[in-house]
Amino acid sequence: MEDSIIKVLLVDDHEMVRIGLAAVLGTEEDIEVVGEASSGEEGITMAEEYNPDVVLMDLVMEGGIDGIEATRRLIERNPESKVIVLTSYLDDEKMYPVLEAGAISYLLKTSRAGEITGAIRAAAKGQSILESQVASKLMNRFRQPKQVAAPHEDLTEREMEVLRLIAAGKSNQEVADELFIGIKTVKFHVTNVLSKLGVDDRTQAAIYAFKQGLVE
Repeated sequence: MEDSIIKVLLVDDHEMVRIGLAAVLGTEEDIEVVGEASSGEEGITMAEEYNPDVVLMDLVMEGGIDGIEATRRLIERNPESKVIVLTSYLDDEKMYPVLEAGAISYLLKTSRAGEITGAIRAAAKGQSILESQVASKLMNRFRQPKQVAAPHEDLTEREMEVLRLIAAGKSNQEVADELFIGIKTVKFHVTNVLSKLGVDDRTQAAIYAFKQGLVE
């Protein structure tokens, strides 16, 4: 950053928002608004022209691409630019994708002027600032235990039929007769069932089936 001046690009489709932000930032000695874009596409073009240190990006803009895609493309072309999302939305379907696209900070338009300028200075140093509600959402998301699929969910329909017959005490021949398949085919299915369930023998497979409520 030349002479410690942070170059900022505003990307928002509402003119009054851009005017207000430009007025606030214009009072800061170390911040300079180098451009104002009214769409995502224009923001990408202006970022290539002005090479801003920080971009204040709206999420929902009329026409063309939204702030999520604009952030992704802008960072791809200008990896040194730091994108701060400044939006009215806290929707998961918007928040997570734009952070994954590379936005460094996420603020709401209800943020105070000092919070926005502070986030700009932090972003210029590579530091992230998240709205408290956003931080809470992220923490809750990572705290949620991952759902692990039960082993039997990986069984095919035929393998499930074989498992139920094993649990019913049927021999390989009886399974073959009931399903009208060859004994070699039954043995093949049994081997697959044991492998997928992670058990060593038919007895353990039967116990598993009863524990999981797969048979009555």
